[in-house]
Amino acid sequence: MIPVTSFAGKTVAVFGLGGSGLASCHALKAGGAEVIAADDNAENVAKATQAGFITADLRNVSWANFAALVLAPGVPLTHPVPHWSVLKAREAGVEVIGDIELFCRERRRHAPDAPFVAITGTNGKSTTTALIAHLTKVAGYDTQMGGNIGTAILSLEPPRMGRVHVIEMSSYQIDLAPSLDPSVGILLNVSEDHIDRHGTIEHYAAVKERLVAGVQGGGTSIVGVDDGFCRDIADRLDRAGKNVVRISVKNPLASGIYVEHGTIVRAAGGAHSEIAALGGIGSLRGQHNAQNAACAAAVALAMGISQDVLQNGLRSFPGLAHRMEQVGRRGNVLFVNDSKGTNADATAHALSSFADIFWIAGGKPKAGGITSLTGFFPRIRKAYLIGEAAQEFSGTLGTQVGHEISQTLDVAVEHAARDAEASGLTDAVVLLSPACASFDQYRNFEIRGTKFRELVQALPGVQPVV
Repeated sequence: MIPVTSFAGKTVAVFGLGGSGLASCHALKAGGAEVIAADDNAENVAKATQAGFITADLRNVSWANFAALVLAPGVPLTHPVPHWSVLKAREAGVEVIGDIELFCRERRRHAPDAPFVAITGTNGKSTTTALIAHLTKVAGYDTQMGGNIGTAILSLEPPRMGRVHVIEMSSYQIDLAPSLDPSVGILLNVSEDHIDRHGTIEHYAAVKERLVAGVQGGGTSIVGVDDGFCRDIADRLDRAGKNVVRISVKNPLASGIYVEHGTIVRAAGGAHSEIAALGGIGSLRGQHNAQNAACAAAVALAMGISQDVLQNGLRSFPGLAHRMEQVGRRGNVLFVNDSKGTNADATAHALSSFADIFWIAGGKPKAGGITSLTGFFPRIRKAYLIGEAAQEFSGTLGTQVGHEISQTLDVAVEHAARDAEASGLTDAVVLLSPACASFDQYRNFEIRGTKFRELVQALPGVQPVV
């Protein structure tokens, strides 16, 4: 845990008592603050009370003595309307911040030069975060990974030299961190997302920009420039005097890091040098993972990690669980768990990575279905449809793609494995990438992916992928 000493002797309101909110309560209390905890959910309030915290309805207390409101990232700050607790704080002149901001203040107070790598983007941030954490571990750093990827930031060990914090951040978390100042900041990409919470894509992009704009002096801002928003952001950072490293997987760059024919290349001063190869690394297959790897390589270079260590780290990266996870092989058939592919855009990355696919899809459908995936249909040898979306997806596939309505995952795995093996294809892939939420048959995508892994590994003759 990271004790928050910056509010010692003061009273702090905490609203939103899920994982990160309760962790904030513990960290503030450990640092000497008095905490008043609140939530709209009575069950969460009860948990905080059982943990020994004072709880109250913040609508019925005086705000005069509150030094801050620490807001959980899931609570609306601006759109569609500010939460009532935010309005109360503003009326009283109380600052509204989040757990990332508390971390930043502690780092500045106690270890301002400790490595702090922050990652954001619309897509790919979890894989990039996990890959960077893996690389820094391989390089010998005491690595603390958390934030939006799972462990609340204040539940990690405190900053110190020799210890690197690798933190994934959502736009909601950035919005609550006004003094965010990583030593290395990464913005992967920006596309339309979370407009309900930010109002417009322009505001959403501006929030993302703050992560790389706030990089501390002497630090590095790493920006993927394969979309227009990020190209403009990189240009603005340049004009502001930041040390900007541009990343592209679509075009060679005159200055920056790009990927060409499976090789990560650094361009500087008119010279181009190969720094790492991605060929044969199954966990980093596909253009989207090439961008993730290029950004991770830029972090490694910024931190002085050698190219040999970088290459070894890329090759030994196991991948993110449930995201393009290779869970087994039987003969020429590879089984891939992409249960995290819960919408068509995410599934497009998976479908683009293979040529001969036996595709398991379906679940609780989302708006638009799979109509945007028609360009990938020629790669699909057969589809196995499950869950509520089966009939809808069947209608979209029509006569273009052979398919069956398997209904359940166990039937789909059995039939896909049988058909893939019988196909005689040299690189057949049984791919679970549902393009759907899991909620019709599973509580979350992790449980669905774990079930897929278990079903595959129970098939006769399946071997682990090494």
